[in-house]
Amino acid sequence: MTSWLLTYGSVPLYLVLVSLCAVEASGAGDSACWSPTITSCAECLKRGPQCAWCFEEDFLDGAGPSQRCDLPEKLLSRGCGPEFLEQSEVKVEVNATISSTQVSPQDIKVTLRPGSEASVVVAVKQLERYPVDLYYLVDVSASMQENLDHLKTVGVALSLRMTEHSSDLWLGFGSFVDKPVSPYINVHPSKISNPCSDYEIRCRPAHGYHHVLSMTGNMSEFTRVIKRQRISGNMDTPEGGLDAMLQAAVCKRAVGWRPEAKHLLLLMTDQPSHLALDSRLAGIVTPHDGLCHLENNVYMGSTRMDHPSVGQLSDKLLENHIYSLFAVEKQQYQWYEELVRLLPGSYLGKLGLFQAPNLIELVVDAYKRLLSEVSVSVAVDDWAVSRYWVSVSPICPDGSTAKNQSCSGVQPDQTVYFNITIGLHSCPADVEDEHVRVLIRPIGYNESTVVRIHTKCGCSCGPTKRCHDESQSACSGTQEGFSEEQRMNQGLVMNSNRDSSWNCRAKGSDVDCSGRGVCECGRCVCDQSRLGMVYGKHCEKDDFSCPYEGGLLCGGRGVCVSGECVCEDSWTGDSCGCPVSSATCQSASGSICSGRGRCVCGECVCDDLQYSGDFCERNLARQSTCQSYWSCVDCHVSHSLTQREAGLCNSTCPPSVGYMDDVSGETGVQCMYINKDSCHYRFLTSSQSGQTQLYINMRPECASSRRLVGTFLSVCALTVLCGLVVVAVSRLLLQTRGKSAGGASVDGGYICTGKDLSYIPTTNEKTVTYRRDRPPDRPLEMHIQVPKMPLGDPWQF
Repeated sequence: MTSWLLTYGSVPLYLVLVSLCAVEASGAGDSACWSPTITSCAECLKRGPQCAWCFEEDFLDGAGPSQRCDLPEKLLSRGCGPEFLEQSEVKVEVNATISSTQVSPQDIKVTLRPGSEASVVVAVKQLERYPVDLYYLVDVSASMQENLDHLKTVGVALSLRMTEHSSDLWLGFGSFVDKPVSPYINVHPSKISNPCSDYEIRCRPAHGYHHVLSMTGNMSEFTRVIKRQRISGNMDTPEGGLDAMLQAAVCKRAVGWRPEAKHLLLLMTDQPSHLALDSRLAGIVTPHDGLCHLENNVYMGSTRMDHPSVGQLSDKLLENHIYSLFAVEKQQYQWYEELVRLLPGSYLGKLGLFQAPNLIELVVDAYKRLLSEVSVSVAVDDWAVSRYWVSVSPICPDGSTAKNQSCSGVQPDQTVYFNITIGLHSCPADVEDEHVRVLIRPIGYNESTVVRIHTKCGCSCGPTKRCHDESQSACSGTQEGFSEEQRMNQGLVMNSNRDSSWNCRAKGSDVDCSGRGVCECGRCVCDQSRLGMVYGKHCEKDDFSCPYEGGLLCGGRGVCVSGECVCEDSWTGDSCGCPVSSATCQSASGSICSGRGRCVCGECVCDDLQYSGDFCERNLARQSTCQSYWSCVDCHVSHSLTQREAGLCNSTCPPSVGYMDDVSGETGVQCMYINKDSCHYRFLTSSQSGQTQLYINMRPECASSRRLVGTFLSVCALTVLCGLVVVAVSRLLLQTRGKSAGGASVDGGYICTGKDLSYIPTTNEKTVTYRRDRPPDRPLEMHIQVPKMPLGDPWQF
């Protein structure tokens, strides 16, 4: 720790730590560096940063080229001059001319060789009373009407509360619903302009994202804009929240994010969000490009591009230094808990109600918590990420080393130091030097550190550039001591292409360089592909034709050879995603899959179909305790709630059945039954004196709606019964009048009692005539008087 107090110019040396990783054990040269197959300086240095190559011309005269590669001290002891050693070097240069207030240093240059590593320390200082930009991104679907009303009183109150923590608070506002295409919205012409037309309410058209108010410190303007907002509507349950979040993050100019402020993006919704690939339901297959597509503050790419992936959204939030806050209702906690684990610098607020005091407390608590936790993200250029490895070790203000790569409880004016080690696995084929950028971003900060890596993959071999590789004379076409004409006469000319081509073919192959390169001087020069990199001794390896796992080729646990992953020793599977170890399949008893299955890719596959579960511990042949009593509970709840005839259900129930208003506090097996009307009934099973007792809670959550349905069915039955009475009376009148001679109408065929007449009015009668055409000489007419009930006169029984 004391050595950190030394300075390098005006920069403390604790900002730069260099690891030169040399192996200096005696006798290690033969195993670590030397190999009979090494014929060039580049091959030697790829053996590791501890190896060196002697390019002195007459070094070990008569010895093979492989003797030129060894540990530096071994080569020096054999007579190689120090000026003739080509070896790995690691350089770290800090640019001290760039000033910073929160993150330092901001520019570092590193030189690496294959197998070497360098460590740098980045200091992150927590300042006090940051300016804050808070952007409200609100779901305005119909179910959020009440929540939108509560938001109208937040602006001024939040501004007053945040004065305790920030010197300057600005607010912005945007709204979203979902992609305005089928099947997410109703595309009927009457519903596109007004999704709420069925409810006689005027709603806004559905939209993917609408930026309403740019960042402003005028709280009155914020409140005035919120009060003008109206709800919209869509068809499916998930909303387009992640799509809108990405636009709010990347459209910096439209939103008005201030460079010097902390950026908070608050998403308010009561539903989960669509994810990448969901848009295929609407025929949208183009991946999101991660760019801003606002025209007149409306997101115009909603119907053309898919929802962003969680990884893409995470990158954009980090790139724009944005903390994400989620205010969701309790029903969606679990879904968003899984989401925030994938978004660095995010916070989930568990609100019961979207009322103004709750929202204010959410913002204040999230602000204090996010600022007190300091962590960094490290990103390597995508095209080179497979060749590098990175480790992060934070040193917290109290001197402790955090295990989760972040420090919590950091107070203003305290500094967190991050020791970041970057190592190089290997160089790309046929590349001597390359430049790679590593970006170190403290999450939520608007400053970052750029590490520019210069990778030296080739050998300079002194001023003359002579490395004495055997490959330099492999295709010389001449033999020492003979002229070209002499060798032609003596038949001594070698067919270099024919002889050396065998070095370019893999074992068992009759194709040079696996068909993906050309053979030059006995060595493969691999083709360049737009899909990725082709490399390997025989061009048999690449970084694009094998399966990906977790965004990495072969899961980062193997190499791609001939289109298949060659996994490390402890991994297997098509994409090296399956651990060889069976520890994850070990049950509590210590056996693998409870002795009833096999461990495949870290999970149990049960051989006995009667068993299931994570460890094949569940016996499907035995019906669960709760399920065995469903028929009994169904019998009881299907009767009227006022009836308690337990005898009706004796055939399906245990001997003792009781009713309780609440079984949640009782001891026993707690169960739930859902009937055909989606009503939830809780019941309890317990065993006493050797007999099973069942207690049913007859007060489900939907009890009131069941009574309403029962009343409705009773009214319907009464209406049908009245109709049957009218039909019966009409039929009786028809039969009585039909018995009169000659078809004449006869009164008195049906004698109504006083009671009947009181309910069958005789006014407004209508005469219906039935005519028979044959025989023509005796037409028959039947005149029936059917009384009509006066409008509004009720039936009585």
